[in-house]
Amino acid sequence: MPGVGTINLAQLLAEVGPILDRVESAEQAAAECGAAPVTKASGKAHGVYFRWAANTRARKAVTAFAHNSRMQSPWAAALYANARARGKRNPHATRIVARAWLRVIWACWHNATPYDPDNHPATQRLKAS
Repeated sequence: MPGVGTINLAQLLAEVGPILDRVESAEQAAAECGAAPVTKASGKAHGVYFRWAANTRARKAVTAFAHNSRMQSPWAAALYANARARGKRNPHATRIVARAWLRVIWACWHNATPYDPDNHPATQRLKAS
């Protein structure tokens, strides 16, 4: 994984690993790790908000990895830059990158395959353009 160091890898395994074992989808993992927003609706009013009910240690591990990965991965850097261009603040843009990485990590975890940037479809699209 690009940008993951020894300590951050240990944090990811310890905090996110058990979550990945028990959830059914990457979106559930993102919600438990605090990388997915909460949508609230009542009548005609609706909004999307920060997820407070989450495993804070898992959120910290995933967002630290997302921050480091955007320094090493062109795909993550482009995703972050796109979020910032849409007006998202730094923490929100970092959580967007974290949510995307959780989808990748979940697939690698459940398929028992290591991450290969050459097989990552988003990286391939980035190279083609």
